[in-house]
Amino acid sequence: MTPTATDIIRPIDEAALASVRAVESDMLAVDQTQLPVHHTLHGGAYTRSLRIPAGVMICGALIKVPTTLIVSGNVTVWANGEAIDIEGYQVLVGAAGRKQIFYAHLDTDMTMVFATSAKTVDEAEREFTEEWDMLASREHPDINTEIVTGE
Repeated sequence: MTPTATDIIRPIDEAALASVRAVESDMLAVDQTQLPVHHTLHGGAYTRSLRIPAGVMICGALIKVPTTLIVSGNVTVWANGEAIDIEGYQVLVGAAGRKQIFYAHLDTDMTMVFATSAKTVDEAEREFTEEWDMLASREHPDINTEIVTGE
């Protein structure tokens, strides 16, 4: 399936969430690839961007706010029990209540965007997930970039 701008990554149901959590548990038992995160707080929006190298699989946090997800590359996304292949440049609508696994076939850039009144990256991360303490950006903050304009 090739998503279009009108496609929605829907909320995850309980059965799919249990499956994703099982995979996530297995993933956490092995060495992790460190991915720098580029955070921007500007104009009432938080953006969180990262590059997933080819051959790397990541598990995202359970997202509790609606977002826009911009993908450029080639990944398979497991979302709510369905595998979705995303190729090229796609802008997707992401519903609140979702948790996904991504596997990059090629180096793939992804940016998540949502409206916020957060003043710090910490506030924005806590706003979009209850799993903020598990975010890779928290584990290795020294490899991240933050731009906070106050506008």
